[in-house]
Order: sequence, then structure tokens, then C-alpha cells
Amino acid sequence: MEQKKYNDLKLGERGAIISIIAYICLSVLKYLIGLTTHSEALKADGLNNATDIVASLAVLIGLKISQKPADADHRYGHWKSETVASMIASFIMMAVGLQVLYGAIISVWEGKSESPDALAAAVGLFCAVVMYVVYRYNKKLATKINSQSVMAAAKDNLSDAWVGIGTAIGIIGSQFQLPWLDPLAAAIVGFLICRTAWEIFRDASHYLTDGFDEGLIKEYKATILNTFGVKGVKDIRARNYGSNTVVDIVILVNSTLELRDAHDISTKVEDILIEKHNVYEVHVHVEPN
Repeated sequence: MEQKKYNDLKLGERGAIISIIAYICLSVLKYLIGLTTHSEALKADGLNNATDIVASLAVLIGLKISQKPADADHRYGHWKSETVASMIASFIMMAVGLQVLYGAIISVWEGKSESPDALAAAVGLFCAVVMYVVYRYNKKLATKINSQSVMAAAKDNLSDAWVGIGTAIGIIGSQFQLPWLDPLAAAIVGFLICRTAWEIFRDASHYLTDGFDEGLIKEYKATILNTFGVKGVKDIRARNYGSNTVVDIVILVNSTLELRDAHDISTKVEDILIEKHNVYEVHVHVEPN
């Protein structure tokens, strides 16, 4: 199981690297075209992608650190480095999102008389399609390896795809004697960056403070209660170490059972949770009923 987790993290690195390559190419393209076509929205989108490079690098570094084995002062391993990387990425995205939002609002307030070239809209749409393809790849990969940080990267990819579409809409609208639509689209870009950053931060902080999905707890409990020999579940708790789920359970068994039989039941509970629910590690305490 542990070797599989390390292999999954290696696969996760591939998704982060693909994101980095895509963001480098698109940020340069968007910002240069934004400068030549006088598009505030496209330049803002290019800056967004530039920060995404740093955020994706943070995810990549987090995935690499997560693969380090347990040591003297990390007895549970370094799995949570992946979640910490997601939180760092959210801070970077929020800082630049606020900067883009501020610049766009100032541009709207001061007014703008020049409409950007239509080429900027075509570039925005092209980049949106590219980021949607990257999003689909990373989402599929994150689901396959159950990776929080790769899923965060996928959310960022999807946000960038929508941002590209919004940017193109603003630029096209400005061609119809509505030049203020372009900086307005830039403001929307800034808002979307901030919203995505908040969502990633919210999820990462939830995991780091040992928050856990109540629905999954109920599923685990139902599975345990259906296990032969289990008379009840006195307590059940779960937490995440990166993408790994660890469950602590207190089960009730018949008080007349021999120690070996009670141990066999606890082993059966461990095995079924690992097999059925892809739990990484299970700790079972047995009490007589």
C-alpha cells in the first residue's frame, strides 16, 4: 500500500509539471499580446498565469517532500507536505488576485478610450481551450491517485479556462464602442483568482486542522457494522495525512469471545476498510459488549 502511495505521488508530479509548462507558455503569450493589443484583461490574465507557475512549483515541491520516508522527527512521514503546498499556492494566488483586481478597478474608474485589438480575444479563447484540456487531465489524475494538491491544481486550471473565456468576452464587447468592458473583464479576472485561492485555502486548512467528511464517516461506520462479529461502534474518528486517510475505531464485540477471536474481528475490520474504502491505515480498539 505504501509503495503504491509513493508511485501515486510520482504520477502527481507529472500533472504539476504539465501545468507549469502550460502556464509558462500561456503567460508569455498573453502578456505580450496584451501589451501589443492594449488589452488590460489579457495582461491581467497573463499575470494570473505567471503566479500559477509559482503555485504549481509549490505543488511540485510539496509532492516531492511528501515522498520522503518517516524519520526521527516525522514519525508519521511527510504526507502533509502536499497539503501545505496547496495552502502556499493559495496565498500566492490571493496576493496577485488582489493586485489584478485593484489595477482593474482603477482602470475602470479612470476610464478607457482605446479598445484592444480583436487578436487579443482570439488569444484568450485559444488559451482557454488549452487550460481546459490541462484541467481535464489533472482532474482525472487527481481522482485516480486521490491527491489533494493535484485536485487544487486542476481547480486552478478550470478557473483559468473560465477566466480566458471571460477575457475574450470583455475584449469582443469593447469592439462595439464599449471599451470599459475590457478593464471590467480584468476586474472579473481578479475576482475569480481570489475566489479560487480562497477555495484552495479553505480545503487545505480543513485538512490541516483534521477536518473530515462526515458523509465518509457514516459510510465507514455502516461498513463496520455489517462486518461479522461486530456488535457496535463505540467511537470512530478519521483524519488525512496528505492524500492518505487514517481511521481510528473503537468496536464492541461479544464479551465471551477469546482474545484471538476478537483480534481476528479487528483484523477483518481493518482489511475491509482498506479494500472497500481505500483507507491507508486503520487502528482498531476492541471492547467487550
